[in-house]
Amino acid sequence: MLCQSCGKNQATTHVKSIVNGELREYMLCPECAKKMGYGSLFDGFGFNLGNFLGSFLGEEMPEAPVNTVRCKGCGSSFEEIAKTGKVGCAECYHTFYDRLMPSIQRIHGNTTHTGKIASCAGVEAKRENELEKAKEELKKAIQEQAFEKAAELRDRIKELEGKGNSDEKMV
Repeated sequence: MLCQSCGKNQATTHVKSIVNGELREYMLCPECAKKMGYGSLFDGFGFNLGNFLGSFLGEEMPEAPVNTVRCKGCGSSFEEIAKTGKVGCAECYHTFYDRLMPSIQRIHGNTTHTGKIASCAGVEAKRENELEKAKEELKKAIQEQAFEKAAELRDRIKELEGKGNSDEKMV
């Protein structure tokens, strides 16, 4: 759709305004929107959301060289992913694994999914998850020098480990 103000450029900004109870809608190109005072939410702060997200994946790069490695699935290069902050497709994770993992670790704090366990999961899987959580809590308690809590967690960990071993011995 063309800009409703200049009629020349492609409209990218949709503006709705209500004046005296009457709804008015405009489709504007970036230049006309800026002239009319409809800039980005972050204008004036020196902030670009695309650059912000891209900074998590690496520094902004100049134009990509001709021999750049590209994803087989979507054709994205790592430089494009770093610039936009968006991964093109699932295949990108395989293609750029070594370069993406440090960024994912830095952003999320972990590179493995630690979500909930499905209710249909076995007792052993639930026990292992509880054991893993208890070990993490123990590390935290030791760092915080909460030794009473650490002793309780130590005992709980021994109990959980004992349950797993006793089940194996019975088989």
